[in-house]
Amino acid sequence: MPRTILLLALLCAAPASAAEPLHARVDALIGAKAKGDGVTLSAPASDAEFVRRAYLDFAGRIPTAAEAKAFFDDSSKEKRAKLIDALLAAPGYAERWADAFNVMLMERLGDHAEWTKFLRDSFAKNAKWDEMARAMLRADHKDTDRAGAAFWLVKRLENYGQNPVDYSALTRDVGRLFLGKNFQCCECHDHLTVDDYKQQHFQSLHAFFKNTYLPSANKLIVGEKPTLDKTAFASVFTKVQMLTAPALPGGAMLEIPKLAKGMEFAELPDKKTGAPGVLKFSPLKEVSERLPTKANADFARNGANRLWFLLLGRGLVHPLDLHHSGNPASHPELLDLLAREFAQHSFDIKFLLREIALSGTYQRSSVLPAGTKEAPHAKYFAVALERRLSAEQLLQSVIVATGADAKAADVLRPKFVKAFANQPREPEDEVQPSLRAALFVLHDPAVLGLLEAKPGALVSRAAALSDAEATDALYLALLCRAPSATERAAVAKVLAKHADKRAEALGRVAWALLASMEFGVNH
Repeated sequence: MPRTILLLALLCAAPASAAEPLHARVDALIGAKAKGDGVTLSAPASDAEFVRRAYLDFAGRIPTAAEAKAFFDDSSKEKRAKLIDALLAAPGYAERWADAFNVMLMERLGDHAEWTKFLRDSFAKNAKWDEMARAMLRADHKDTDRAGAAFWLVKRLENYGQNPVDYSALTRDVGRLFLGKNFQCCECHDHLTVDDYKQQHFQSLHAFFKNTYLPSANKLIVGEKPTLDKTAFASVFTKVQMLTAPALPGGAMLEIPKLAKGMEFAELPDKKTGAPGVLKFSPLKEVSERLPTKANADFARNGANRLWFLLLGRGLVHPLDLHHSGNPASHPELLDLLAREFAQHSFDIKFLLREIALSGTYQRSSVLPAGTKEAPHAKYFAVALERRLSAEQLLQSVIVATGADAKAADVLRPKFVKAFANQPREPEDEVQPSLRAALFVLHDPAVLGLLEAKPGALVSRAAALSDAEATDALYLALLCRAPSATERAAVAKVLAKHADKRAEALGRVAWALLASMEFGVNH
């Protein structure tokens, strides 16, 4: 059955348990696989673990001590669902998810104020994922309301010095980030290890973008030269010449219209203003209308898989950009369910995030089940995975915990990105402690200054309390939990040893908590 017809059939077919909320069906499928393979699921996360996780995921920061305490004091059974809904409705949601999508989609290639505005505006008004993807792929300079969306293409069309535009990397990124398929090794031949990936897939996708260019390096404007003929290519192994028109991987080729020379433009380019004109046949327009649709199973599955990853720390298909028959989803029925529901709800990101967050799978503890000596394979989602915090999450959490102001955040932002972010084009999908980050936290004057006893700062507030109360205050502010008996004793020993420099000693305790792995991951 053709892939398009198959997805449409899935969209129309309601499963027997469709009356249940999506999050309940998620848990049923996760639980069934675990039970079938004899894997024990961990208990629900404690309130302390959950509140920290929820704030990091939906507000981009840890909760304040007051917010955490208010959650602990709430005795209602629905308090977790209430918190999720409150965070989804709060202004911080748009900023957090704009940051998350920026890291995912740009992979630290660069930033632009208009791009940031596009992302934040999109999440603030709950724009749908297909709308956002369409705007990025189209890069329409006349769409002034979403002008920043063009940055996704613009940055990939830049070239430096005598280096040519890397159209191959652009094609790879379209396949990876929008379809979940990495065709990088297919430019010159069929993939050597992935039978599903063909040279035809790369070349037909490449044909959408090969004639794009930047009329002006300083403006977010993408131009297109006319596409008049099919693209010729040949495998380096077979040398057989082939032709392709623009096409989605596995889909039918577009028909390239035959236009007389000089008649390619519906609106001619303007050399004086730099306007690139409007083509009668625009491959960018075609790909933007054909790729992000409900009929495209790859787009729906990739979107659902990446949202799952952003909340659970691992994709149902992992690595995220290697969807193929040799690397099936850990829970195929679950990925189909999420993709179907995502498409049926018009690619509503907030809807899918909420349902995943309401699941017991998301709310599972990171503590191993009783009697378990080692964690089950991560693919079972039996135990909450430790997830690396982004540079942005770390920065906002440090600011909240220490009581610093917005000016400190502005100073520290580029420093945190330099210390904690991956190199450009490296997906940030693993916990990767580094010497660079450790030295930054250990020595940077701006970071150390946040832990001094300044008026209104965390250490200053703690210094006014008794030793036991100060210990509780530091642990609640930084780790969102109470200290253990062993930790209390260790802090008491430090404070007793440095009684003449108590505020400084409290600052060192706060620094130790801030520099810990516990602070740096979403556990």
